[in-house]
Amino acid sequence: MSRLATGLWVSAYLARLQAEGISTYVVAKGDATAGAVLVKLATLDGQAKAFQRSVDLMTGARTWMVLSEGDESSVDESIAKQRSFDPDLWVIEVEDARGRHMLDEPGLD
Repeated sequence: MSRLATGLWVSAYLARLQAEGISTYVVAKGDATAGAVLVKLATLDGQAKAFQRSVDLMTGARTWMVLSEGDESSVDESIAKQRSFDPDLWVIEVEDARGRHMLDEPGLD
């Protein structure tokens, strides 16, 4: 199965969120072809979650899992640690008081 280049996926994701009126920011730009992506959801109350894509080894299905959650500074520290291991990592920040990130929507796996 062919994969969509990361840069294209990020562009489509940002457009989809912006169409819903959800604020987004590219905090760190990674490799446009094959970089991994972390999505930070800040709920504007001092809390946040960081999501990373995971692959089910049995089925090959891709899902988004919570990497870190809690106060925003702790989540930021976790993201910085991941970024220190992988400089090609994309970090997308989503700001939404209602907690919308749309990662569970069709086409965003």
